[in-house]
Amino acid sequence: MKSIRSNILAFAILATLVPSVGLGLMSFVGYQDVINRNVDYELRALAKDAGAELALWVRERAYDLRTLSTASTLVEGLTGGAPRPGAARIGEAELALYLRSVQKKLDPLLELTLRDSDGRVVASSAQTPSPADLPSTWPATALSTGAVVVPPHWNDALATPTMAIAVPVLSLRNELVGALVGVVDLRSTEPRLRASVGGSPAEVVVLAKDGTPLVSTRGAAGTLPMLSADALQRLRNDLGAPVAYRNFRDQEVLGVAVATSVPALVVAEREHAEVFGAWLDHVRTYLILVTALMLIVTLVAYWLGRAIATPLGALTSAANRVAAGDLGVTLQDASQDELGQLTHAFTSMTERLRASQREIEAANQALRAQNDELETLATTDSLTGLFNRKKLEAILHERFAAWTRDGTPFALLMVEIDNLERINADFGMPAGDEVLVTLAAMLRQSVTTEDSVARFGGDRFVVVASGIPFDAAMDMGERIRRLVESPEFGGAARTMRTTVSVGVVQTREGDADAAGVMFRADHALHEARRAGGNRVQSAM
Repeated sequence: MKSIRSNILAFAILATLVPSVGLGLMSFVGYQDVINRNVDYELRALAKDAGAELALWVRERAYDLRTLSTASTLVEGLTGGAPRPGAARIGEAELALYLRSVQKKLDPLLELTLRDSDGRVVASSAQTPSPADLPSTWPATALSTGAVVVPPHWNDALATPTMAIAVPVLSLRNELVGALVGVVDLRSTEPRLRASVGGSPAEVVVLAKDGTPLVSTRGAAGTLPMLSADALQRLRNDLGAPVAYRNFRDQEVLGVAVATSVPALVVAEREHAEVFGAWLDHVRTYLILVTALMLIVTLVAYWLGRAIATPLGALTSAANRVAAGDLGVTLQDASQDELGQLTHAFTSMTERLRASQREIEAANQALRAQNDELETLATTDSLTGLFNRKKLEAILHERFAAWTRDGTPFALLMVEIDNLERINADFGMPAGDEVLVTLAAMLRQSVTTEDSVARFGGDRFVVVASGIPFDAAMDMGERIRRLVESPEFGGAARTMRTTVSVGVVQTREGDADAAGVMFRADHALHEARRAGGNRVQSAM
């Protein structure tokens, strides 16, 4: 202990070992409780995320059904109307065929059933429709979101977990004429639930009201036995709180259950043995870290004991430059002692940092490119390549803000194909899609770079033209109408004359928002359609 080196070494060992051991002993006392709290927080977060994903998935299925319920075939089938002048009335066989064709195209749907306003079955895609009683509050509870008329359960006939969602079918006069009931396959939620779990070792299970496991992130839920009544009751009584119980696989687990808008229970659970194993891993990691720290401190104490102020100053200066962001630092030391090794390690570290910096810059550039691509996908209609409805709303908001701010007017043309349903019926859906794509390309060529074209939905398109007079907007609409009417337009459906109706409006004093402009354009379009179509109608 007489040399400076020995004194520094002894002090460094004691200064490192005593606090490390003391803190380690204190940490071990409460570490199990910390692990439990972390697991509790993780399970609550996973259960809530999975429950939110399940509720979102059900809302998406209800939206699909609401979209389908507006089909003219279903409305006319319920009201006894004919699809077009001169055509035969739609019968139950045609409705069933239509429902089967639609059901095959919508993957999560296993069955579609059309019921009248009294709940009686009118037509179904299944030979024997699944029973489904409409709630007494129908349709008030389903006008906006749809109603779950059969809660999630295990369907023995289909050998899969299912639930039934009903949405109202409204006539053209917005009168209730029936209901569309869809039986959906809950197993299609498994990928989304797995994504919500991510890399966590926890398992998420969706339970029916009786405790039957319907969907699991580890699969094979349909082969698992029911959860015991005691465990199920404890989970229901302590929603959002951790509960210890034996699960379907007869394992001791810690689980957290949450309730969602769907009449089912979502449970996230982890094995007790797995949690304890993680605790042991943390203890081993702690011991390794303490040992490594002791070795590092011993080496540092040995190096500091040597009279190397000048090389140490150079190394300190170089470290400060790296910490400040200068990765171009280089050190040369040909010695083979500890300081030379430290210098070599420092040089290797800066080289890796420079390489990492280059990789990060390349990754950031790739990420920016991907973000640009995602932005394009989020604002573009996949069929026509035009802006979608979401992007159209943003454009209208910007144009209306400019109109309000500096008086820059804009015109809005709403274009709708008059006979797309006949084209689809006579030539098939691909021909109808080809007409939509052709019309989109023609609209894009008919406007300037300052104008915007978007697909509003279905066979309806919107052109936003800035800074042009109203007469010019009317001329543009007439030019579009003539181009569509020409024999060269139509693709595979060219033998059938294709026409469009166009509603034209321009901003005016008194417009409160962009939605008002859209309303006037929609009104003008309806006037054009009401007058027989194939015409341009204005609304000042």
